[in-house]
Amino acid sequence: MTARGSLWFILFTILIDAIGIGLIFPLMPDLMARVGAATTGSGAIWGGVLMAAYAATQFLFSPLIGGVSDAVGRKPVLLIALAVLAVDYVIMALAQTFWLLLIGRLLAGVAGATYVTATAYLADISPPEKRAANFGLIGATFGIGFVLGPALGGVLAEIDVSLPFWVAAVLSAANVVFGLFVLPESLPPEKRRPLTQIEVNPFGAIIDALRLPALSLPLIALFVFEFANMVYPTLWAFWGREAFGWSTAVIGGSLAAYGIGVAITQAVVMPRLLRWIGDYRVLVVSLVAGIIAAFGFGLIGAAWMVAIVLPIACLSDMAAPTMTAIMSNATDETRQGLLQGVIASLASLAAVLAPLVLTPVFFAFTGEGAPRYLPGAPFLLAALMMVGLLPLVVRMMQRNGV
Repeated sequence: MTARGSLWFILFTILIDAIGIGLIFPLMPDLMARVGAATTGSGAIWGGVLMAAYAATQFLFSPLIGGVSDAVGRKPVLLIALAVLAVDYVIMALAQTFWLLLIGRLLAGVAGATYVTATAYLADISPPEKRAANFGLIGATFGIGFVLGPALGGVLAEIDVSLPFWVAAVLSAANVVFGLFVLPESLPPEKRRPLTQIEVNPFGAIIDALRLPALSLPLIALFVFEFANMVYPTLWAFWGREAFGWSTAVIGGSLAAYGIGVAITQAVVMPRLLRWIGDYRVLVVSLVAGIIAAFGFGLIGAAWMVAIVLPIACLSDMAAPTMTAIMSNATDETRQGLLQGVIASLASLAAVLAPLVLTPVFFAFTGEGAPRYLPGAPFLLAALMMVGLLPLVVRMMQRNGV
């Protein structure tokens, strides 16, 4: 298969995975109610624990899995991860207790190598000057998956809350079979390297990467951004249900609209902006858009205003792939898998901490005895974190003569 054919295959793999993930988000309030959550606020906290557990196991395993893919190749790691995810969806479909859901999420976190390995795969087959655009295509593909996934999940959940999980399991299993016969290996044996002890320790891998001057500031910036941006997957469904009384179908529709915006942004807008103004200025544009959107969602009081703020929020999703490209271009070719593992590990660490911080804020401003009823309070906190990132990005630009 040609490099272009490999690119399309890996994007299709990500699309199927994104559909499976996106199926779940609209029905999180109903799922938490099924296992015993009494209110939207308490359901958000329970959902936050599930997300944190998933992210914690992903954090522990991502650097190791990235290093393993450098040692044995991308294909076997990618296919095993997809197979384990299919098992997780079956567990989620059958679970009637919170603890069984938690086991499923822990298992899925261990298998969270799909994105890491797919990104390393693209790094293998992409010349340096095309990496930013190709990493943007990953985000665009996730956006398309988030159009199809939440919309389908919202519709299927109206039939049965377990049905979206069965669909996700079938899609993941079918993708494993497809990849087994079609996916070529992108990392030839002569470019592989032995797994080192430091890669078994996610903190050690992060510290090792932070010692590199070209990576320290971008990694810190990426962590803060990922923490703030976790407000969307963590609380969107609960916020929509609490603030506007949205049904599962409406939540799915709003997420689908967001997915359309992300796909257009990263497939059409981002490549053009990269050519016109370069990586660092695109990063600044992304952060400013994220700040405006988070403040907007924090303060709006009518559902129709979501349609105004949502396109601005889509622009902020250029930040992560842009920072990934900046770091990839500053990293040796033999360590791309490790770098992507470190990046995913940092994102997972943010995903561990953010739900544990943001969901109590949501509960505090929606429950009885709240100092002020403000469902959007977590979005305001996220906006302030992004404001704090701007001086750091300016320093990165000065360091690189931009």
